[in-house]
Amino acid sequence: MNMHYKGYEATVEFDEDAELFHGEVINLRDVITFQGSSAAELKQALAESVEDYIEFCRSRGEEPEKPFSGQFVVRTEPALHKAVSTAASREGISLNKWVISTLERAVK
Repeated sequence: MNMHYKGYEATVEFDEDAELFHGEVINLRDVITFQGSSAAELKQALAESVEDYIEFCRSRGEEPEKPFSGQFVVRTEPALHKAVSTAASREGISLNKWVISTLERAVK
């Protein structure tokens, strides 16, 4: 199960022995965890954990890490790089636009 708060996404698992849900914010280098025994408690705990993280970063004069910047680096073989660049050129668009279009189709 996934949950969201202020752009942060968390996964949640149930611990049958403890009868608690444990969650962790994903896609960050920093670790943000939370737990609760009900949906309401989980929502509150996620919000409190994210707010605590943001405040902790502020107190240290640091920017809180954002889950996604909108940029990522892809490394590939030169032959594939050439092939996708050629495909983009054939369509008359930039390589960046071609990759975005292809990724959007892949996740639908």
